[in-house]
Amino acid sequence: MQVDFSKYVDGLVPAIVQDIQTQKVLMLGFMNQEALDVTQRTGKVTFYSRSKQRLWTKGEESGNFLELKSMAVDCDKDTLLIKAHPLGPVCHTGADTCWNERNHSEDFLFYLQDIINLRRKASPEESYVARLSAKGINKVAQKVGEEAVELVIEAKDDNTELFLGEAADLMFHYLLLLNAKGHTLQEVIEVLRNRHSK
Repeated sequence: MQVDFSKYVDGLVPAIVQDIQTQKVLMLGFMNQEALDVTQRTGKVTFYSRSKQRLWTKGEESGNFLELKSMAVDCDKDTLLIKAHPLGPVCHTGADTCWNERNHSEDFLFYLQDIINLRRKASPEESYVARLSAKGINKVAQKVGEEAVELVIEAKDDNTELFLGEAADLMFHYLLLLNAKGHTLQEVIEVLRNRHSK
């Protein structure tokens, strides 16, 4: 990857960091060649701090590192796009991003997937998701089957509200089954994307 560090007087190029999963822009930093080399070598996103006048690995004090997943340079070779997995809040204020945005996908299904994951860890007395999950994978799978049958039955009628309600129930329990099996919606999307590309 060729980066034109000579384009700017200080020898630094902007480095935009984006969450690999949610696609949210997390922060903007600056890199010189040394910061780029350290990032590629260690897998932890490292910048050149203009205020500290030294290399600075994000998370070196907080432990909230940015794990490098991919890096690309733009068409002018003077700006980097880094896709990373954040190990905690990114901003020094404690916010998820430096723009004080919550770091979750704008796609509600991905947000719901995160909520299901949290609720599976809750007390069964407090959460339907935890209660159903505690009964085991067979019960979760059975519930998906029941919801699918209910959706098919509603599809034969003309009640839009009931049909959409059953479709939502099926989608919810489908996400729960994926979670119970240790898989994610993104994995399913990748299978569909691969099939489409063929």
